[in-house]
Amino acid sequence: MTSTADAGIDALRSTHDGLVPVVRDLSDEQLVAPSGATEWTVAQVLSHLGSGAEISAATLRNAVDGAGRLPDGFNQGVWDRWNAMSPRHQADGFVVADAALLADVEALTAEQRETLQVDLGFLPAPVPFATYAGMRLSEAAAHSWDVRVAYDDDAVIDEPTARVLVRLFGGPMGFLLGFTAKADAVAEPAVVDLVGLDHDLSIGDAVALVPAGGVTTATLEGGADAVARLLTGRLTAAHTPASVVVSGNVSLEDLRRVFPGY
Repeated sequence: MTSTADAGIDALRSTHDGLVPVVRDLSDEQLVAPSGATEWTVAQVLSHLGSGAEISAATLRNAVDGAGRLPDGFNQGVWDRWNAMSPRHQADGFVVADAALLADVEALTAEQRETLQVDLGFLPAPVPFATYAGMRLSEAAAHSWDVRVAYDDDAVIDEPTARVLVRLFGGPMGFLLGFTAKADAVAEPAVVDLVGLDHDLSIGDAVALVPAGGVTTATLEGGADAVARLLTGRLTAAHTPASVVVSGNVSLEDLRRVFPGY
């Protein structure tokens, strides 16, 4: 099996290569249209992705150089600069910044991918590179969908990328569900069989993706895209295929409340 770090890098490349041609074709009017992210235009989503790429690249360089976390105020300075750009410059800047980040990530040696520890600045300790790459992938895949769904009601997170995200949330990124998921949104505990995937969704005192094969109380049919978008709050009523079916002791509406999104 491809290492978690390598799988994350491959999915980042696929996400970038899928979004960039869309961005390059957008008109000025389309850039200021509403996106799939609440209260953000398409250009604002791209600004968020571009500024995040710049910050992520600086964070990675510090990790490679052994310099620790970024200095106080660094992130805010980047955000302020991107927020002051025109929508067109935000879009063009995203393409450049994301490509630069990918170049840095793909240049890492096999040893670095497995041993590098990255200080993200907002967690109590540095995280393995696979977690760093996964957190960027979660943001990139979700916000790529936010851009594409503005012009394509049937937009999805491609199946290989969605499967990597499920793998990450079931592994090194599982701790994030403790911040983003609402276990008390359901009336009773549930274990949801994520049909066709290697994990089940456990909702009890906490929310977690656990290895498949145990006793379940519900099922979710719909594939990795449905699960990845559910976990990031993007399996909305307006953008849920008819093929997505939930049965058992929780409903799809229950699961949407568990994962309000970010």
